[in-house]
Amino acid sequence: MRSRYKIVDSEGIHFLTSSIVAWIPALIGRDILDMMVGSFAFCRKNKGLKIYAYVIMENHFHMVAEAPELGKVIQSLKRHTAAEILRLAECSGRSWLLDEFAYRKAQHKQSSEHQIWQEGFHPQLIQTDVMLHQKIHYIHENPVRRGWVETPEHWRYSSARNYILEDHSVMELDCLWE
Repeated sequence: MRSRYKIVDSEGIHFLTSSIVAWIPALIGRDILDMMVGSFAFCRKNKGLKIYAYVIMENHFHMVAEAPELGKVIQSLKRHTAAEILRLAECSGRSWLLDEFAYRKAQHKQSSEHQIWQEGFHPQLIQTDVMLHQKIHYIHENPVRRGWVETPEHWRYSSARNYILEDHSVMELDCLWE
């Protein structure tokens, strides 16, 4: 199914969600999670992506971000991370995961054997400070709502650590308020 979400104002800050096809729990294990963070950091350094908040869950990620060509940057990010997820699944012998990605591939996707990410990334333009704070709170509370941690800053793969602990050890963020 094609995504109906579009970037209306490419200049603004957006709340983004990208999900693994069929919500398969593929973003598990330090190797994959560190690869995701490294890919985010690469896009910050080399593709003009500014990341203000993020969380990586087992089958999706959320981000508050902006970039001059946000759609192209996220497309590139997803293409790279898909290849890396496949590579890591092959290296670790997770054939069940490769089989699922092959089975879940949309019929119109002719250029590959697998589909890792659902199409689109559901961009929502952040229009007010209230909305910005609400989306950042939502992102940071994701692992708490799932029952994985007691407090947001305990989830390693979230910017809650940056905001609450002022800990930039996982990934540096861009500053919203300069």
